[in-house]
Amino acid sequence: VGRYLARGWVARKIADNKKFAAIDQAVGREGLKIVLLTRLSPIFPFNLLNYAFGITGVSLQDYFIGSVGMIPGTVMYVYIGSLAGNLAMIGTETQPTNPTLQWAIRILGLIATVAITVYVTRIARKALEEEVSSN
Repeated sequence: VGRYLARGWVARKIADNKKFAAIDQAVGREGLKIVLLTRLSPIFPFNLLNYAFGITGVSLQDYFIGSVGMIPGTVMYVYIGSLAGNLAMIGTETQPTNPTLQWAIRILGLIATVAITVYVTRIARKALEEEVSSN
């Protein structure tokens, strides 16, 4: 919808806006990098980004490959869900024989996962700001 039905209309609307035109040019030129960086940052809503990238000049190949950036956030959410499932098992017969060691590993894993996701998000946000401001 964004690529084939809205692209022309949006291009006409933003033709006079230098900031939007610069963003469109940057996305068209550095599509893979920008898609990857925005996908790494969980603050950007993916559904809105899908439409936004559809109306820009990013190629399908860059969009597809750049979507790999969703993996770190997905891993973090899956890990948190798994940890919540393990919390629900406390006090049941399926509790492991050495729960202290098991929980220490899980908590360290959660901290590491969140820390890496936050770190990658900061790097992505900084690189994206630099890319947009240079245009």
